[in-house]
Amino acid sequence: MDKPIGSGHSALRLEARIPPELAGRRLDRALVELFPDYSRSRLGQWIREGQVRVDGQPRRAPSHRIAGGEMVELEPRQEPNREWRAQEIPLRILHEDEAILVIDKPAGLVVHPAAGNPDGTLLNALLHHAPELEAVPRAGIVHRLDKQTSGLLVVARTVTSHIRLVEQLQARTVKREYRAVVSGVMIAGGTVDAPIGRHRVDRKRMAVSGQGKPAITHYRVAQRFAAHTLLKVWLESGRTHQIRVHMAHIRHPLVGDPVYGGRLRIPAGCGDRLAEVLRGFRRQALHAARLGLTHPASGKQMEWQTPLPEDMARLVEALQEDQRADAS
Repeated sequence: MDKPIGSGHSALRLEARIPPELAGRRLDRALVELFPDYSRSRLGQWIREGQVRVDGQPRRAPSHRIAGGEMVELEPRQEPNREWRAQEIPLRILHEDEAILVIDKPAGLVVHPAAGNPDGTLLNALLHHAPELEAVPRAGIVHRLDKQTSGLLVVARTVTSHIRLVEQLQARTVKREYRAVVSGVMIAGGTVDAPIGRHRVDRKRMAVSGQGKPAITHYRVAQRFAAHTLLKVWLESGRTHQIRVHMAHIRHPLVGDPVYGGRLRIPAGCGDRLAEVLRGFRRQALHAARLGLTHPASGKQMEWQTPLPEDMARLVEALQEDQRADAS
C-alpha cells in the first residue's frame, strides 16, 4: 500500500515498498499498481524527470526492471489538470468547511472522469463548486463509490487534508458502513476474507483470486425476508467492487447487480408489487449509509449518516410488505 508522507503543506510525497509479486516488471508498470491514482504516461514522465527514487536513488528509465522489495518514493507535481472542466451539476453536501466536503452521491453519478465518461462526473461538479480543488490531487477525491452505488464520500479541499485522509484510509481508521440487499436468506453475519484482483478473462470485472490484493468485508443481518436479506456491511479494505464481489462469492449477490448478480430472481409465490419492484430495480442495491473519520485539520472525530435513497427504500418496503402478507 502507498503511504503519503511529507511536509503537509504544498508538497506531496508518496512511498511504497514493491511487493515480491511485481518482481521483473518495468518500473512504470509497477508504479501503476502501487499508485493507481496516476496514469502510466504521467508516472513515466515523472520517472524521466527524476521525481521517482528507488531505494533512495533516482531512476530515470521507465523500462527499469525491478527486483521486488525495493522502497519507492514518488513526488508527483501538483499541477492544475487542464483536461478537467468545471460543470454545474447539483451536489448534496452534508458538511463543508475549509478542509473537507462530505457528499451524498446519488446512484448514476460517476465519481471520476475515465474512458466512456469524460465529463458529467462528481469531479466536474466539485470543480464548479470549489475551483481551488483544481490544484489538489484528483480534485480532492480520496475514495470512490461505483457509479450505481449511492451514499457518502469525503473530499479533501487541500493537499494537507488529502494526505491525512489517505493516511487514515490506509490505516483503516475511516469507518464506512453500507446497507445492502442480497439474494437469499442469511442466517447470521460473518466475515469474507478473500483477496480480490482482475478477472482472468474479463478485465473490466473483479474476482476473488489468489493473485489479488487482501480484502476483508464484515456483514451483519439487519432484516430477513422470505428470499432476501438486508445487511449492514463494513469494509476493512477498499478494493474495486469489493462488497459486490464478496457477496457474489458467498452466493448472496446484491439485488440488481448487473455484473455480479446473475439473472433476475423472482421468488416463487411473491406478490405482484414485489415482483414489479424487483424487475424495475436496475442497479446494485448498495448504499454507503455512514461515514466516520478524524477531521484532518481539527483532529476531532466526526460522523455522518444518510438514509436509504428512494429506490432502495421502496425495495425494502416492498420486501417488508410481502413478508407481512405471507405471515397473514
